[in-house]
Amino acid sequence: MQIESWDDIRVALAVARTGTVSGAATALGVHHATVIRRIDALETALRARLFQRHPRGYALTEAGRTLLATAAAADERFAQMAAQIAGAGDRVEGDLVVTALPELTDMVMPRLVSLIRRHPDLRLTYATDVRLFRLDTGEAHVAIRGGARPTEPDYVVRDMGRAGTMLYASADYLARHGEVSDPRRHVFALPGAEAQRAPYMRWLHDRIDPENVLLVAKEEAAREAVIRAGLAVGALSKDRAAGLVPALSLPEWESQLWLVTHVDLHRTPKVQAALAALREPA
Repeated sequence: MQIESWDDIRVALAVARTGTVSGAATALGVHHATVIRRIDALETALRARLFQRHPRGYALTEAGRTLLATAAAADERFAQMAAQIAGAGDRVEGDLVVTALPELTDMVMPRLVSLIRRHPDLRLTYATDVRLFRLDTGEAHVAIRGGARPTEPDYVVRDMGRAGTMLYASADYLARHGEVSDPRRHVFALPGAEAQRAPYMRWLHDRIDPENVLLVAKEEAAREAVIRAGLAVGALSKDRAAGLVPALSLPEWESQLWLVTHVDLHRTPKVQAALAALREPA
């Protein structure tokens, strides 16, 4: 025995509750012939007569009363489940993965802190990596990207403004080497190949030689140590630059930032809340 569709049981339940084919058809918004066809199909599948047909309507048989008790309980459970899902869909809660370039942390985290304060039921994962997380496979809910506008299919892209880069040095370094006007007169602590597309890295690449590079390190803490020791100049996020001297920043180093989400999740409450927080003024 195999019941092809829950709809057949819903139709039988409607007939049992109204007592007539026409009443069930009105309640379900279908033609009365559809009700009769569904009842016949269900009785065939169950190999049992569920209703006694008579001029005044349909009366339940013993088998029909068994079906009514089980179907009514199942229908109530489905209604409760639908209400719970609908309610949960309106709440800002659950896991949220936001990914960004490491150097954007001092810009992004204050906004995410505000988001969590407003929605304490969120569980945030903040992933800083230069690789592009795939939103279509669920690696992240929101990605913050820099440079050219992302063009992947099914991605929703919003403007997040622009971000610049500042080179920092110690006061001792600048006292010994002077202002960073001619980069060939200075040595640098730089990130690795993962940051080669950054505007300031392209600018430096055209103006310095390998001998001008003292340190290459992906870890910002390693670059900070060399800069604080007065051995080099380098770019740092603002929260790591306390006590250092801003040495150089140019308008052409600014990079366009984009907020990127997948179309399937873009309208969910938690993603919309994250986008609103991330677009707030710093």
